[in-house]
Amino acid sequence: MKEKFPIEIFPGEDALEMILMFDQAGIISYANMSARQKLEYENDLCGKHINVVFPNDFRTGENNFKAQDFAENKLQHLVAYRKNMTCFPVEARMIENSLYPGMYICMANDILEKEFLNKEVQRIRQEAEEAMKVKSEFVANVTHELRTPVNGVLGNVREMLSRRVGEETEKQLRLIERCCDDMNKIINNILDFSKLEAGKFTLEPRKFHFRNMLDYVKGNHINKITEKGLEFFMTVSPQVPEYIIGDELRIVQILNNLLSNALKFTSLGKITVEVFRTAQVNHKMELFFIVSDTGIGIDKGDRNKLFQSFSQVDASISRKYGGTGLGLNICKQLVELMGGGIEVESEKNRGSNFSFSIWVESCEGDKVLLQPDDVKNRNTFEQAGMQSQNGEEDARTYGTKENQENLKKTMSKLILCVEMENWEKAEMFMETIRQLTQEAPAEVKRVVLRLKMAIQKENYEKVTTEYEALNHFL
Repeated sequence: MKEKFPIEIFPGEDALEMILMFDQAGIISYANMSARQKLEYENDLCGKHINVVFPNDFRTGENNFKAQDFAENKLQHLVAYRKNMTCFPVEARMIENSLYPGMYICMANDILEKEFLNKEVQRIRQEAEEAMKVKSEFVANVTHELRTPVNGVLGNVREMLSRRVGEETEKQLRLIERCCDDMNKIINNILDFSKLEAGKFTLEPRKFHFRNMLDYVKGNHINKITEKGLEFFMTVSPQVPEYIIGDELRIVQILNNLLSNALKFTSLGKITVEVFRTAQVNHKMELFFIVSDTGIGIDKGDRNKLFQSFSQVDASISRKYGGTGLGLNICKQLVELMGGGIEVESEKNRGSNFSFSIWVESCEGDKVLLQPDDVKNRNTFEQAGMQSQNGEEDARTYGTKENQENLKKTMSKLILCVEMENWEKAEMFMETIRQLTQEAPAEVKRVVLRLKMAIQKENYEKVTTEYEALNHFL
């Protein structure tokens, strides 16, 4: 049948999608080149009923066919049939022709290739998941098999150390014991990394005593740190409650890793750990940790390598200090699982500041304990010229007249100490500023923390930058 409408009036003749026009009775009056080619008709498609193309969706008979049911301009998934009765899936859209009332246009795209590619993607994804499962099981089995002989050696070494042995023998046994401990740490890191990579790592939050946990961490490292001739300080903000709900084991793991790195790369000076509560929403609170050292530091260009898996700043680091390059990557993933983030500020030969935040739950009804370090901080607060009792409360309330006046006075003293390079006294005034801004908005507290870290690093340029930033808020 000859087409009712001249081809030249249809701009879609050369379109890649199939275009069909038909009337209310379902009789096709126009088919573009793409439709004729894909449906394998030459010029004999016009005059046929639309149900020869879509037999599952259009019925014959004028009384049964209602084209307006399809003319909603909605994308539909249909099956189109070729002249030889083979079929393929299409995405089709039906619209009413505004130029010719009572006429309808069907625009359809062949999605056979798309569906094939989707199936291929699904198959590849499934194969990748199966490969990851096999890999995880292999790593778990290998680490278990490695741990058994290592623990066997470690047990026998400790049994021998419990007996009376010569000084030289004890020295050798201690070395073997340390090697076994290091091997166990590497095995645990590989296993943790494998679980994190496979998405099978889950946190186990529970209620625990926060400061007891920090004492445990301190006990793990104090001997090695003091043996190396380094100073070690650990302080906790009085705003951190006695008990919290979180994954104690993983918090310990992060701190142990950061402290081990600090010890590894520091030969002179000190290592410090500080903990603050920086935000609270209902029963959720953000804890902010800073682990600082005065070690070899890191070049600015190398910082982005720190948290990558199997990565060291350079090859000589691995040769000289050892390690798999997994520790910080695991720390990063654990911190992110706990809703926080981890950052580093460092300069070559000027030490490093690793800071991370996590979200935990507070235990309703628990009181905040005032620890000995907190008492010392309060004395510092009073020594700096702040008022006590009611006046002190006014000064501690951020935004009050007393608070702003004390902040300005303390900051003037702070910058004077910095100019005179009296960093020890600057740290004292910095602690006062921190206490005066404990109730400040989060963005102010962030600037205060950065200023504190800059003072600890004795970084004059960074101090002046953060000092000006804090002045801006005041």
